[in-house]
Amino acid sequence: MINNSSSSYTNVMLRILLYIILFLFAFYYLLPLFVMITTSLKSLEEIKTGSLVSLPRELTFDAWSVAWSKACTGIKCEGLKPYFWNSIFIAIPAVMISTFIGALNGYVIAQWRFKWSNIIFALLLFGCFIPFQVILLPMARVLGILNLAGSIPGLILVHVVYGIGFTTLFFRNFYVSIPVELIKAAKIDGANFFRIFWSIFLPLSLPIIVVTVIWQFTQIWNDFLFGVSFSEAGTQPITVALNNIVNSTTGVKEYNVDMASAIIAALPTLLVYIIAGKYFIRGLTAGSVKG
Repeated sequence: MINNSSSSYTNVMLRILLYIILFLFAFYYLLPLFVMITTSLKSLEEIKTGSLVSLPRELTFDAWSVAWSKACTGIKCEGLKPYFWNSIFIAIPAVMISTFIGALNGYVIAQWRFKWSNIIFALLLFGCFIPFQVILLPMARVLGILNLAGSIPGLILVHVVYGIGFTTLFFRNFYVSIPVELIKAAKIDGANFFRIFWSIFLPLSLPIIVVTVIWQFTQIWNDFLFGVSFSEAGTQPITVALNNIVNSTTGVKEYNVDMASAIIAALPTLLVYIIAGKYFIRGLTAGSVKG
């Protein structure tokens, strides 16, 4: 009886210690976000005279308004609003196209084996690990030939091409867990290649579609190198505009505007993970037993 009580007491203490450690890690990880939010809600005068981690004495959303519509980008005063929509117009089509192509590729490689299919899949995987810097010059040349340089369709093409390797990998690993007997039965019933894909595989693909959409959207939205390399004034994504705002040296440094701008730029990906984060983990583990 004494041993059981001692063991129970030890377990409780270990659990409390674990919670304390996790709380400290969470606090350390979330402190920068807390500082960003509180700083964005302060006036510039309060930032200069107050503490970095103190709560705002008086809430003000002026910095958010300036960041959205009137922030200076180094060359001229223009807010994040047009660049935010540029990123939307780039990310959504690129995510949809690369996800659809990846689903088709994964379907073919996983269930319709053909000669050299393994080599093609290996080459696609190799493309996932090519550094961005390596393809800048060849991609710029291709965009020039296609007359898409400095345009939003050109950036969409860049992200689709670079994302196909990842989307194919996700869908291939998911589709190999689907029994081959389903295809055989569908073929007996007279279903063709696309009929099987639309009627059997896509309805089963929701978990991996969520994973792919979150992955691609995050990668495209947070991209800076492609955005700054293949865009021009008027077509730049929000990450380029954010960099211009933060590194602007004109006038007094407005830290509250910088923080508000950074939060605005991060909000879409943050909301995506908050809404669909649990499905992301679930989709990653789906199909992991086989393949």
